Amino acid sequence: MNDAGRWVTIPGIGFTFQPSEMAKLGIIMYCARAIAFEQTEECCSNNVLWRMTLVVPVLFLIFMENFSTSALLGGVCLVMLFVGRLYWKTYAKLIGVIVGLMILMLAVVFIVPEKHLKSAGRLLTVKSRIEHFVNPSETDSDDSYQSDQAKIAVAKGGLMGLGPGNSVQRNFLPHPYSDFIFAIIVEEYGLVGAGIVMLLYLIILYRVGVIVRRCTRMFPAILVAGLGLCIVFQALINMGVCVGLFPVTGQPLPLVSMGGTSLLFTSASFGMILSVSHTFSEEGEREEKEKLKMAAQGINEEEENEEN
Repeated sequence: MNDAGRWVTIPGIGFTFQPSEMAKLGIIMYCARAIAFEQTEECCSNNVLWRMTLVVPVLFLIFMENFSTSALLGGVCLVMLFVGRLYWKTYAKLIGVIVGLMILMLAVVFIVPEKHLKSAGRLLTVKSRIEHFVNPSETDSDDSYQSDQAKIAVAKGGLMGLGPGNSVQRNFLPHPYSDFIFAIIVEEYGLVGAGIVMLLYLIILYRVGVIVRRCTRMFPAILVAGLGLCIVFQALINMGVCVGLFPVTGQPLPLVSMGGTSLLFTSASFGMILSVSHTFSEEGEREEKEKLKMAAQGINEEEENEEN
């Protein structure tokens, strides 16, 4: 789709499928299991890094065709390690190594001639998007056109917007129903509508935090944290692209942008989060009932002792 090789067509039914969306769930579940397995009384053992090296080849394969998704997953995994109590010195060293690798990668992308980057997946696209983001006046590309039209839509929105269905830029902005849907929301509903959308995602993040705090076991807590952060981070990246805070990416707005694969796996993520919430709600209710029962038994015993 759009000259990107990130889609797979299922033979026979012609259904297009994006494997990176399924990889999100798989990587987050694996990382949550690895972090939970290496827990000690004080912190998370450094051995978790060896377990998580299995994720690197998968992220590299995603990186070659979908840089933004690989960066998103990498960031979520880092936050999961922080939530999982990885020793802070090890965490700082890991951040340093990752920053160094990113600087090296960017240096290679901008030093190597473009003719050699054409065979290296979408690195040439990544380079052009970064160049436009840094020097928007010196580049002229499809990415420049998309981001410029999105900024115009945001500027037209004002405080209250043009009203539902009155968007003008949707006639000029390519694919306004997917990657740049937030710009159309701002144009039609203004700053107020955009604020409500952002508030909804912040509520999701808050509720994820509540569920994590209520968990009594590490695996479901880390799993819920990873899934919730992936959804919210993806939404923030989409919004940031539309208002010009980030370079152009292909990240949809969860539950808003059109896309069957994204909707399917986002719904699966919410299903897992709600399952953990329901399970620990029942456990909490049982614990409360047991406490009340024990308290009632203690009162009865005291009354019997007084009578005797």
